[in-house]
Amino acid sequence: MTTVDAASTPVTLSSEEVEAVRSPLLTVLRRLIRHRAAVFGFILLGLVIGYIVVGSFVFSEADANFNDTSIRLQPPSVEHLFGTDRIGRDIMARTIYGGQISLLIGVLAMLVEVMLGTAIGAVAGFYGGLIDAILMRLTEAMLSIPSLLLLLVLSKFFGNKIPTVEMFGRSFSGSVIVIIIIIGLTSWMGLARIVRSNVLSLKETEFVLAARALGVPNRLIIWSHILPNTMASVIVAATLGVAGAILAEAYVSFLGLGVQAPTASWGNMLTEAQEFQIIKDAPWYWFFPGVFILLTVLSINFVGDGLRDALDPYSDKKV
Repeated sequence: MTTVDAASTPVTLSSEEVEAVRSPLLTVLRRLIRHRAAVFGFILLGLVIGYIVVGSFVFSEADANFNDTSIRLQPPSVEHLFGTDRIGRDIMARTIYGGQISLLIGVLAMLVEVMLGTAIGAVAGFYGGLIDAILMRLTEAMLSIPSLLLLLVLSKFFGNKIPTVEMFGRSFSGSVIVIIIIIGLTSWMGLARIVRSNVLSLKETEFVLAARALGVPNRLIIWSHILPNTMASVIVAATLGVAGAILAEAYVSFLGLGVQAPTASWGNMLTEAQEFQIIKDAPWYWFFPGVFILLTVLSINFVGDGLRDALDPYSDKKV
């Protein structure tokens, strides 16, 4: 036990409370480790990422795109562990490279969402008045439009406008860039409202009022004082945003408006599997990409739930 004098009044703190004061990061990590679902999510997500990374050293992108119609729709075997697709491509190799694209879309679309949502929410909450009214009406207008419908329309219109891009030794169809931008531009609204509500409460705190009294510019107050204190909400929203982006990509790819050939993704693999009665006659075709989408989204949601509780200062009784 440790005794701390505060305003000449002795306050007794337990050893855990003293450590929490000294190291907030360790406190968050301890809560996260005690959160069983989050630990399970981290392990599951690590296995999926490990499968994608290690698999890329076993199979090349050429292997994933190589087709041999003489072995089309072959069930899982020793030679092809996940079977083959309708033109004889190895499904295991395609889930590896398709997973890279799906995760890339999820992460980059999340970054677009976080940058837009955080910037708009922070500016609206800090400045208030007419700026707040305009930005929040824009946010509400975006929320009133079904995001999936908007995503489908924009994907249809812009999907074939950008040529295939060579990057990091890989070929990316232009549709990948379009999907990343569109998902990011249609998913920032919820985060903007969360950040705005946090900023509205933070801008009236004493440390922000003191910074204003000292003449600190508004942009520095937002960047140095307000945003660091709302990062907990941003981190949780960003984590869940990755899962949402992966699902959104799967939706539009399943409808044929997402990632286009020759680039593979888990979503467009499911699109191929719905043709020619393959769903019934070759269940391995859709099972493996579907399972990877399920496991990835589930693990990310578990991690997001754990981060939410770990970053909550009142969560010790809940974890």
